[in-house]
Amino acid sequence: MPGVRSPTHRGIALLAYWWLLPVGFVVGTYGTMIGAGGGFLLVPLLLLAFPKDNPETITSIALAVVFFNATSGSVAYARKGRVDFRSGLIFAAATVPGSILGALATKYVPRHAFDLLFGALLLAMGGYLIVRPGPRQATGEHPHDGPGYPRTVVEVDGTTHHFAYSLPLGIGLSVVVGFVSSLLGIGGGIIHVPALSGLLNFPVHIATATSHFVLAIMALTGTLVHVATGAFHTGVRRTAVLAVGVLLGAPLGARLSDRLKSDSIIRSLALGLVLVGLRLLAKG
Repeated sequence: MPGVRSPTHRGIALLAYWWLLPVGFVVGTYGTMIGAGGGFLLVPLLLLAFPKDNPETITSIALAVVFFNATSGSVAYARKGRVDFRSGLIFAAATVPGSILGALATKYVPRHAFDLLFGALLLAMGGYLIVRPGPRQATGEHPHDGPGYPRTVVEVDGTTHHFAYSLPLGIGLSVVVGFVSSLLGIGGGIIHVPALSGLLNFPVHIATATSHFVLAIMALTGTLVHVATGAFHTGVRRTAVLAVGVLLGAPLGARLSDRLKSDSIIRSLALGLVLVGLRLLAKG
């Protein structure tokens, strides 16, 4: 029938994006390893690879891929006992309103401004992570480390983390993270991980795992908004190929995180942010 593609044609269309499979694998591995979801890497790659696509299409693809990556990574981290589910659910609920508004606002941002805004954000976050002092490690015998909302997380291997944080600050930050992440399609991990570890006193490995759990819910919210507005339909094939890659890479990233010290995770995140930010600003 005219206008209806056969399964063969759809298969050929998918093969045209075969190169996105290894891209998804790298994004899934690296993003899960540092708890950032990989959107901060994927969005600039898509911007460079598909210069004619509008920001709404790019962010809809990236958010959907971040959802698959974050979900797979969360399962891997949960098996290690590193996800603070109570805090994660609170933060995830706070991101929902921001995620909806950010996804709706994307279509009003011109492509040139989007590139510059994204590049500037990556550079700012990378610079902050390079110059900031290391997070305090709150693992020990005390019931909590400092005033605030006390938490205790016990990993499967018996490692116990005691820490406390400001709940109002955590909720406020999550609202902002939800908006910015959906607006730019980055998933929010590049903001949430340093915020959890540097401002809210989370041990870095717990921050990485909990951030991934929050990302899964936040990215799903943004993706559903893009589906409802019709922005997602042009990126379904690319999303499918990338999703296969990230689902293969995420478990590997979770395993590799065991071999990285906290400082190495933060440095790896900062390096990726600076390099990609410079490339986007140069392009803009």
